[in-house]
Amino acid sequence: MSSDNLFKLARAAGVASLIAVAGLLSSCQVRPLYAESTGVNQKLADVSFSDAGSRVGQVVRNQLIFIAGRGAGETKTPKYTVDLSVSSGTGGVIYLPSSDTSGAGRTTVTAAFTLKSASDGKVLKSGSRAVTSLVDFPTQEFAKARAIRDSEDRAAREVAELVGADIAAALSR
Repeated sequence: MSSDNLFKLARAAGVASLIAVAGLLSSCQVRPLYAESTGVNQKLADVSFSDAGSRVGQVVRNQLIFIAGRGAGETKTPKYTVDLSVSSGTGGVIYLPSSDTSGAGRTTVTAAFTLKSASDGKVLKSGSRAVTSLVDFPTQEFAKARAIRDSEDRAAREVAELVGADIAAALSR
């Protein structure tokens, strides 16, 4: 086989593979989650969240309302409801034997949620998300209580972002 024929064969194979790759890429369905064409923003604005049972649960709920309504508040006529259950706990991780206390800890906030259609109660998505936030324990008791509260708030806002993204992804389908 001459080098001229080999060159023509390689060129034809290159063109064929380029066409095949272009065909495969044209079937990709990647699109932005919050694009206007998906209608996710309007669907998120039609979501209602269950009442909270704790201070940390209220922080998560408030953040979810802010995310879903884009700052406009909760809808009066929901098309979707979210049953939300939030738990939190703080524990020490660095033990100081000299004072028999912990010098640092971690706060974990867990949010379990179920997204339902308000009209028929059909479950669209359910799941659970958890976030851990680190905290230093000062020697003063009020400062320690405030550090734990700040750690809970940080973890609550983060878990709300994750739950909000899960809800948006479910509504975009």
